[in-house]
Amino acid sequence: MFETLKNAFKNKDVRTKILITLALLFIYRLGCWIPIPGINPVAYAGNSADGLLGLLNGITGSALQNGALFAIGITPYINASIILQLLTVAIPRLQEYQKQGDDGKRKITQITRYITIVLALAQSIGVTVSYARGGALATNVFGPMTQTWVVAMFVVVLMVMGSMLTMWLGERITDYGIGNGISLLIFVGIIASAGLAIIAKFQEAFGGDQMAIWELIGFVIMVVAVFMLIVFVDSAERRVPVQYAKQIKGRKQYGGQSTFIPVKLNASGVMPIIFATALITFPQMIAQLVAPNSGFYAWWMTWLGAGTWIYSILVALLILFFSYFYAQIEFNPEDISRNIQQYGGFINGIRPGKPTTEYLSRISKRLTLFGAIFLAFIALVPSVVFAAVLDDATLVNAFSATGMLIVVSVALEFNKQLQSQLMMKQYKGFLK
Repeated sequence: MFETLKNAFKNKDVRTKILITLALLFIYRLGCWIPIPGINPVAYAGNSADGLLGLLNGITGSALQNGALFAIGITPYINASIILQLLTVAIPRLQEYQKQGDDGKRKITQITRYITIVLALAQSIGVTVSYARGGALATNVFGPMTQTWVVAMFVVVLMVMGSMLTMWLGERITDYGIGNGISLLIFVGIIASAGLAIIAKFQEAFGGDQMAIWELIGFVIMVVAVFMLIVFVDSAERRVPVQYAKQIKGRKQYGGQSTFIPVKLNASGVMPIIFATALITFPQMIAQLVAPNSGFYAWWMTWLGAGTWIYSILVALLILFFSYFYAQIEFNPEDISRNIQQYGGFINGIRPGKPTTEYLSRISKRLTLFGAIFLAFIALVPSVVFAAVLDDATLVNAFSATGMLIVVSVALEFNKQLQSQLMMKQYKGFLK
C-alpha cells in the first residue's frame, strides 16, 4: 500500500489525480462543518449520539450533529442506488438501459439523481422535524420572520442543496480523481467520525481515567482483530480452473492454455448488510424522526429495536436473502458457461453446456452461504462486544460493522485503482 502511494506520487498524471481527489474531499469535509443558519447544534448534540441518528451522524462525519450543510450527506444517493438496483431486476426497461453501454449508463445515472432528490427531500424533512423536537431550531436569525415553519423550510432547502452538492463532488472525484467518489466520501466520513471519537477517548485516558485506558487498549485490540478478519475474507476466493483447447486457423495455432475463474467468497461486499439494516430499521427511523413519543415507536424498540433477539434473527435472515439476491446479479453461471464454450474452453471433468452451468452455480451458492454467515457474524457480534466493553455510544457507532466493512473495502479498492493507474501509465510509456 505505502509502496503504491510512493510510486503514484512519482508519476505526474497520477499525482495530479490524487491531489484533485484530496482537494474535493477537503471541500466535502469543509461542508460538514459549515453551519446552517437557523440550527443551534449545541441544543441538538446530545440527541444525535444514540440510535439511528448516531449511525447517520457517524456516516456523515459528525455533520448531522454539527447542523452543517452536508447534514444528510450522501445517504440519499446511496439509498437511491439501492432502490434502482432492486428495480432493475423487476423492470425490463431498466435492464435494457444496462445493456446500452454508455448511453444507457447516463440514463440510469439521471434516474438515480431524480430519486436522490426525492429521498433527500424526505430525509431533510424528517431530520428538520427531529431538530425542531430537540429544540435546535433557532427562530431569531431571520429578523421579523420568526415563524418556525419558515425556518424549517429554509433548513430543508439547504439540506437538499447540500446533498446534491455532495453527490456532485462524488461524481467529480470519479471523473477526475482516483476511484469511486461516492465510496471515498463515505470512507472519509466514517474515518472522520472514528478519529474524533478516538481523540475524545484519548483525552479521557490521559486525563486520569484509568478505566478509559483499559477500554481503549481492549478496543484497539478488537478493532485490529476485526480488520484482519475482514481483509482475510475479502481476499478469499475459489479459483475454478479452465482449459482452452488448441485451435488451428490457417498457419497459426490458438488456445491450448489454462486459466481460472475467480469466484470471491464475499462477492457482494457490504451491500447485503446495508440492504438488511435499511429495510428493518426504516420504520424505526421514520418513527424516531417524526413521532419519538408514540406507542408504535415504543413497541418497535421493545421487540424489534437494535439489540433485541428478534432484531438479530431478522437481520441474519435478511443478510442471507440479500447475499443470494446480490450474488445472482454479480455472478451469472449461465453467461459464464456460454462464454467458456464459445471460446473453446472447458472445466476439467465437467462437460460443456448445462453441466458447467450447474457446476458453477453450485460453487457460487456454497461460497455465498459462507459469505452470508461471515456478514451476519460481522454485523451482529462485534457491535454487541463493543457495546458490552465500551460505555461510549459515539465510539460504538463510529466503528459499526457496516462502517468497518466499508473502510476496508474502499481502502483495498483504492489501492487497486492506484495500481491500475500506474500500470496504464507504464504501458503508455512502453508504447511510446
